[in-house]
Amino acid sequence: MNEAHEHTGTDGRENREPSHWGVHGGHGDRHVGHEGGHAGHGEHGHNISITADRRYLWSALLLILGFMLGEVVVAVASGSLALLSDAGHMLSDAGAIAVALWVTHVAQRPAHGAWTYGFTRSEILSGLGNGLTILVVALVILVEAVRRLITPPEVEGVAVVVVAVIGIGVNLLATWLLAKANRSSLNIRGAYQHILTDLYGFIGTAAAGVVIMVTHWTRADAIASILVAAIMIHAGWGLVRDAGRVLLEAAPASADIAEIRRHMLSLQHVRAVHDLHVWSVGSQQPVVSAHLVVDEECFTTGRAPEVLDDVQGCLSAHFDIAHSTLQFEPERHAAHERGTHRD
Repeated sequence: MNEAHEHTGTDGRENREPSHWGVHGGHGDRHVGHEGGHAGHGEHGHNISITADRRYLWSALLLILGFMLGEVVVAVASGSLALLSDAGHMLSDAGAIAVALWVTHVAQRPAHGAWTYGFTRSEILSGLGNGLTILVVALVILVEAVRRLITPPEVEGVAVVVVAVIGIGVNLLATWLLAKANRSSLNIRGAYQHILTDLYGFIGTAAAGVVIMVTHWTRADAIASILVAAIMIHAGWGLVRDAGRVLLEAAPASADIAEIRRHMLSLQHVRAVHDLHVWSVGSQQPVVSAHLVVDEECFTTGRAPEVLDDVQGCLSAHFDIAHSTLQFEPERHAAHERGTHRD
């Protein structure tokens, strides 16, 4: 794919010219470099998807806020920690959805100035924030549940069951709405996990309410809260872990580094691959950079652009990698490399 590279002329003005590869001086050897991608790959209907995601997020947010207010009133009146913990979780749900809505706008801002990748990674920060919030709320619920397990208060079982059943219905609807959004985005997934764990919480609360109604064993309320906290910890840790991989620039979990190297080496004229790096800017933007040692004739016969097309086509077709920065080198260039090649 041809792309315009910026070159600054002697008059200080920027000239733009289509190019597959550039010549970089400094060592007396030519480096064929290219930073490119196939923008359409993985972005089909992207704007439509973002618009739909926002609609689903807004619908879920209004639904959650309306029910949360009613749940707080009933929780205080009935003395149920399970209901109050669910209300607290729903407050964090509403916050998560509100942040997710804001991030869908921020992440679409174009790259400019020092922000060479734009604000795509804001969705990763949103996912991390959602994961940490879930963990904090789970810890608060766990501490209070243990206290009430030791000294159980009176709990009105009927009120707990009624509100929990309504909550199951509300959260099923909210979960259905967010399940239709693009959950490959860590931003959307974070909001979805909030709602899903709340749904499990209401199921546990309803079960606790039934036990209290039948047996008058009020410790069932605290036990239900502990189970809810355990589910929240599992979901929260998953979000923190996945966000951490992106922020620490680890290769995506689905990326097989050895397989990527093997595919590039199988291409004609490619003799070696070193300094291979694979990371992700956002949830859906994998990036590759690498130094490729190619046959000398590629530099003398003008075949470098063809080899470049082959490499990028391979990365796109086999690994869904749309953005790559590749540097081509002749074998004799190894003597000019500073430091040791990183395989």
